[in-house]
This record gives sequence, C-alpha cells and structure tokens, in this order.
Amino acid sequence: MASLTLPPAPPNPRQDAIDLHKAFKGFGCDSTTVINILTHRDSVQRGLIQQEYRAMYHEELSHRISSELSGNHKKAMSLWILDPAGRDATVLREALNGDTMDLRAATEIICSRTPSQLQIMKQTYYARFGTYLEHDIAHHTSGDHQKLLLAYMGIPRYEGPEVDPTIVTHDAKDLYKAGEKRLGTDEKIFIRVFTERSWAHLASVSSAYHHMYDRKLEKVIKSETSGNFEFALLTILRCAENPAKYFAKLLRKAMKGLGTDDMTLIRVVVTRTEIDMQYIKAEYLKKYKKPLAEAINSETSGNYRTFLLSLVGHGH
Repeated sequence: MASLTLPPAPPNPRQDAIDLHKAFKGFGCDSTTVINILTHRDSVQRGLIQQEYRAMYHEELSHRISSELSGNHKKAMSLWILDPAGRDATVLREALNGDTMDLRAATEIICSRTPSQLQIMKQTYYARFGTYLEHDIAHHTSGDHQKLLLAYMGIPRYEGPEVDPTIVTHDAKDLYKAGEKRLGTDEKIFIRVFTERSWAHLASVSSAYHHMYDRKLEKVIKSETSGNFEFALLTILRCAENPAKYFAKLLRKAMKGLGTDDMTLIRVVVTRTEIDMQYIKAEYLKKYKKPLAEAINSETSGNYRTFLLSLVGHGH
C-alpha cells in the first residue's frame, strides 16, 4: 500500500509545469510549491509534467531541479521525479560507478525487487547508460556474491502465491545438507534455492526449515556465510517473508546512533512510497514503538525534511 496522497481532482500536467516554472523563476526558489506539486503526483503524472515542461520551456525539469535545489533535498527530488525503473537504474549506476562504490545499495535494490521489476530495470539501465547491468555487476563484484546477483537477475521466477510442499521440504533438506550438516558450506545449493524459487516458496522453505531442524534459516545464513553474499541472501529471505519489515529495519539502521545515513533514507523513502510505505510505517511503529514520521522529523531538517514527510505522510 502506497503512502502517496493525490489531489481529489486529477491535476492538469500543463498547469503543474507552469506553476513549477513560476516557482523556479526570480530570486531563490519557491520550494514549498515545488514540494507541494511533485510529492502529490504519481509516477505517470510526474512523467506528463516533465513532457509538458520540456515542450513549453525547452529544458528538462530534472536539469532545473538540479540547478535550483541543493544537498539531500536535490538528491531526493531528482530520484523522485523518475519512474520506478529509471530510479532503480539510476541508484544502481551510482552505486556501481559513482565516486564511492556502494555494493550494499546495489545488492539491496536487486535482491528486494520482483522478477518483473528486474526485467524492466535491466532494459531501462541499458537504454539509459548504454551498457548492460549484468556487465557492470560482473565487473564490480566477485565470488559467490557475484554468482548470486547474476542468477537472481537472470532467472524469471514465479510471482504467485502457490507453493508445492514436496519441493519445499526437499529444498529445506538440501539447505540443511549444504550448511549445518557438513563441515564448510556448499554455497552452490544456497545460490540455486535462493535464485530459482519464488518469494512465497522461500517463505515456506524458511518455516519448514525451522520446523524440521529447530533453527531459523536466517541464523543459518548468518553462521554459514559472510560479507556481501550473506547480505544478499538475507535480503532475499527477508523480502520473501516480509518486505515491509525489511525496509523498516533499513530505515531504523539509517537513522539510529550518531548521524544519519541519508542515502539509505532517501533511497528507501523514495522507492517505496508508491509501493508499500503504509505497511513499512506499520512495521516501524510495531517494532520501534515510534512513528516513522517522527523519526524522520527528528533526523532531518529544512526542505529535505518537508519533502520526505510529504511522501511518507505525517500519520502512523
């Protein structure tokens, strides 16, 4: 469930473009207007506004935003105006080829997306950057982490809820033999099960494993694997079981302790607002006894704060 709130009457994209242009004109930028318009339009509407803006003013709205805004507010808004696949592609490009490589962010994006989202993301990546995502992943990652990511992106998994209990039991046994039962770990088996099976199936494997061996599969992954490979397996497993809980935890980590991990905060809020932010807010409140909006409010400031809170919504 999305947290995005839209105006009761469908807005006119041309009028929005005119209002945005006005907000940019003159001395300083009327950020309130820019935020009020763009944070209350869905992906399709934002696309239409950008078309109108280009047609009327012969310039890209994204360029204007880049030159008018700054800091985290600019980063967040520049990502937000893209369509979901374009956004994921941009985050991946930055994470793999930016000034500071962030393999965690790249892994999170790939391992938390559905097969159909991954398909469109790969096409968008190629169209936008002229290179295959698989090529960039292969270039910047290694070992089991690389094998897992490439298989996860390449295999068209089933996306429905049906599960075959016989195969579930078989997979749980295979994972037990590949991990806890032996000395060392047979990573190939983990890669096969985690990249070939649907989320519904993996969630069932996880509970079957617990039932059969009295140990949580998550704990097994933590003791049998490490580094980015471990992070990728855990991301797949947690998103199979409860994506909202996974993202609530990421947000908590980004805001806990000294300083804020703004890149994660921006990435999660912007990419989940139109998907499942209401569920993430519910999980956050349940787990940390504090509304997500309240946490964001105390960790951020200025237009950046206003922007994020407009997306997340102020309520629980």
